[in-house]
Amino acid sequence: MNEIKHKTINVCLIEPEIPQNTGNIARTCAVTGARLHLVKPFGFELDSAKLKRAGLDYWDKLDITYYDSFADFLSINVDKPLLFFSQKGKNMFNSV
Repeated sequence: MNEIKHKTINVCLIEPEIPQNTGNIARTCAVTGARLHLVKPFGFELDSAKLKRAGLDYWDKLDITYYDSFADFLSINVDKPLLFFSQKGKNMFNSV
C-alpha cells in the first residue's frame, strides 16, 4: 500500500492588526494542524478580549512561533519556499 505523505501547512501573519481575524486564523490552524507564525509588532495585545473571543481558547493547541520582525522571520526561514498574499498585491495568485 502506498503511503500518503502530508506536508504541514504554515500560515504567517505579518504585523496583524485585527484581533478577531488573528483569533479566527489561529482557530483554523489549531483544528487543521497548520503551524502559525506571528510577526511583531501586533496591533493588539495577545490577551485582548476580542482575540480571546475569536480563538484564544485554542492557543494551547497551536504550533506557534513568534518573530520580532519580518527580517527575523526571513532569516530563520531562508531556505523555505514562501508564497505571499496581500490585499495590496499587484499580481493575482493564479498568475505566478
